[in-house]
Amino acid sequence: MGGDMLSAMKYISTVPFSGMFNWDVKIILGDNIITSKKHPMKPFSYFTRPANIQKVKIEDEQEYKIIGVRSYGLGAYKNRITKGKYLKMKVYQQAKLNHLFWCKVDTKNGAFGIITQELSDGIASSNMMFAELDLSRINPDYLQLLFRCPKINTYMDSMVTGTTNRKYIRFSDLLNNVKVPIPSLEEQNELVKAYNDIMVFIKMEEMKAIDIDLKATVNVRNALGVAPYPGHIEKKLVHYIDYCAIDSWSVPQILHAENSPFGKSKFACRKLSDLAFINPKTDLSMLSDADNMSFIPMEDISDDYGEWIGKRVGSKSNIKGYTKFQDGDIIWAKITPCMQNGKSTILKNLVNGKGYGSTEFHVIRIKSNDVLPQYIHTLLRHFDVLSDAKKYFTGSAGQQRVPTSYLENLLIPIPPLDVQKQIADEYTKGIEQAKQGYMKIYNYKQELKKNFETQIFE
Repeated sequence: MGGDMLSAMKYISTVPFSGMFNWDVKIILGDNIITSKKHPMKPFSYFTRPANIQKVKIEDEQEYKIIGVRSYGLGAYKNRITKGKYLKMKVYQQAKLNHLFWCKVDTKNGAFGIITQELSDGIASSNMMFAELDLSRINPDYLQLLFRCPKINTYMDSMVTGTTNRKYIRFSDLLNNVKVPIPSLEEQNELVKAYNDIMVFIKMEEMKAIDIDLKATVNVRNALGVAPYPGHIEKKLVHYIDYCAIDSWSVPQILHAENSPFGKSKFACRKLSDLAFINPKTDLSMLSDADNMSFIPMEDISDDYGEWIGKRVGSKSNIKGYTKFQDGDIIWAKITPCMQNGKSTILKNLVNGKGYGSTEFHVIRIKSNDVLPQYIHTLLRHFDVLSDAKKYFTGSAGQQRVPTSYLENLLIPIPPLDVQKQIADEYTKGIEQAKQGYMKIYNYKQELKKNFETQIFE
């Protein structure tokens, strides 16, 4: 019995009752402690104190800048500008320059920010928290960099309490129990400067990648002989059209077909519905219920590069309620924000040549020998088309979709096939070069983050 008791004791930790100041087990046991070999660990109370925040009474016709905060140390940002009559709460908090800012009901994943000059005239709801920083002890930019460290995020996430979707750190715990490495102010300044110097180089690399991306878009316009997309439609008070010429009840397309992004190309144009089937049926009769097919949810299509990045497999028995497609089809996201983000691709090497996936895809199946699939995909991914398609959204906010009629009536220039191939190849080459640039930039940023963390903790 005595041996069993001794054996059990190794699983029990004891703490003097007089030494307890918090009922949180993880804080009492210290299992989540982080340390630094280089710098002293200080609680937030060393450089942070409760803020004296002014309240703002909301007026219906006044415009307000609403601020929010992003995860993983990306900081505070302007969420929107809106009139007071659209705000549910009628009393907000006035932001202050260089104050620490976070959401008191969702404090995880490094979702802390510093109020910059640009955001100091913003307001925040009562769900948000502000704290004043002692600038003689903390460089706000250094603190923001700390929130980008995975090690800090993991540590602080271990301190949260609450239920799913409402996980937070109590302000008292943040002040007294959360400890982070705080070098001298001079060392903080040096670390921030070194970080920013490297970021200047990374920004230059980003500009190069953006320029390559932009040139790919411009080159398509130039090859087709069209002007840059105007982004608006000239309105007339009265517009006449022959009834016999109407093949769609879409008022914008009836009145403004000539403003189709590529409608004024130097090449003759035809409607996409003359060149391809839009959302056709897919014959699966040759497959048994047990046969495999490719499964493509929305997240498996790249926003940036028009690629199928996942290779999931399902079976014919699971296709009910999904969109069906086959090798050679173009799938094109119709719902916001996936559409304007460019989620589309040409499907190749599907399992058994067939697939199924999200109902939020339009399916385009080429039927004409006058166009190449890769050329059509290039035009459907083009910035001008994605921007134009937004004008035809149907549905409510957050669930808006591009109707089938938009694609059916989209005017497509028909250059010779060799020109189509050249346009598609050059566009693909440009996107691939931009992709390599963005991947290099991503690796630079990851390495920079890793190096900063190393300097802080090792």
